[in-house]
Amino acid sequence: MIKRVAYVSTYPPTHCGVAEYTRMLASALKSISPQINVYILCNINSGEKRFDKEAEAQVYPAFVKRSSNYSKILDVLSEINGVDIIHVEHEYGIFGDTPAILETCFRAKEEGLVKKIVFTMHTIYHPLSGRIGALEFQKKLSLADAIIVHSYLQEFEIQHQGVDPVKIYRIPHGTYMNPYLGIPRFKLIEELGLAKNNIKGLITVVPGFLRKDKGLDILIEAIKLLDKGGNVTLITAGEVKDSEVVNMIEEARKHLNIIFIEKYLSNEEMLKLIALADAIALPYRDKHGLYSVSGILHLSMGSFKPIIGTRAPRLIELYQFAPRLTVPPRNPKEFAKRMKWLIENYDYAVAYMAYVYGYAVRTQWLRMARRHLSLYLNLLEEHYP
Repeated sequence: MIKRVAYVSTYPPTHCGVAEYTRMLASALKSISPQINVYILCNINSGEKRFDKEAEAQVYPAFVKRSSNYSKILDVLSEINGVDIIHVEHEYGIFGDTPAILETCFRAKEEGLVKKIVFTMHTIYHPLSGRIGALEFQKKLSLADAIIVHSYLQEFEIQHQGVDPVKIYRIPHGTYMNPYLGIPRFKLIEELGLAKNNIKGLITVVPGFLRKDKGLDILIEAIKLLDKGGNVTLITAGEVKDSEVVNMIEEARKHLNIIFIEKYLSNEEMLKLIALADAIALPYRDKHGLYSVSGILHLSMGSFKPIIGTRAPRLIELYQFAPRLTVPPRNPKEFAKRMKWLIENYDYAVAYMAYVYGYAVRTQWLRMARRHLSLYLNLLEEHYP
């Protein structure tokens, strides 16, 4: 029976979507299979060696982000007497374009420190991206025993790039069911420190890191087209990754009812904010030659609120299950039309989202953890009890 799994990933308190993803996966895995010992081999600047009570996992600082040398991972694996599965939560912003992390895992396997190697590719690059290093790395993924992707776009793209299709597994991003949905709105406003703000009309929330590719400028232009924005309160909240976004928000606040929360939101704060919303807006720009999925989309789906988004690859699941609430990227006029329709037909919009809500239930974290466990057992030629 599988006894030991090591995840190689960033980890809280590091401000990173992959870090939060890894904690939620590890927590869910321990919930369904408490006998498994989980180890987190994380980035060195995430703190000291410790036991994480939330995930019931031993955390070992083991690598420097975007390094060309991951030999400390071998030292940690030796210290804990090896594992059955080493599972790398791969993101190019963490491990760079080099194959160093894959080569380190392969070396660990040769030395008998791990039995099987699993990679989750949170981002896949298309050849038109021009990312030569990333494309070369993706060609070598067949060295792993299994490669997990989150979407059909990612699955077929790495197949076309020559990765062994037998080793590719599509396991969707997990969805967390929002526990704050039953809390009265006035209490959520109070707990989030928003009591002094003028909150009225359709409460629209844009959660997560604030970057240009999130398309906030498109949303602001769309709201201006809605009777000068009088029917909407826009709450944008998250850690700023681009100062130009802050300047744009401050300028727009002169004319629109915008509440700006400039801070890294804990999972609890994020879920409360989404629970407060009438609708979630995801006006993402498409990133050229890049396939990934949105963690914010899955947090939003688990809150059972209408979501308006763009037809960007990151939101492929929204386009798949609620196409009428998606618009082409970079099109404020179409986004405004969808918002107007939502305001006038809110109850119908909630009902229309039923397919998305069903998908949220099917992809909740406990179910995705079972699929991971089933994969691990399959690789080790064991059976799920």
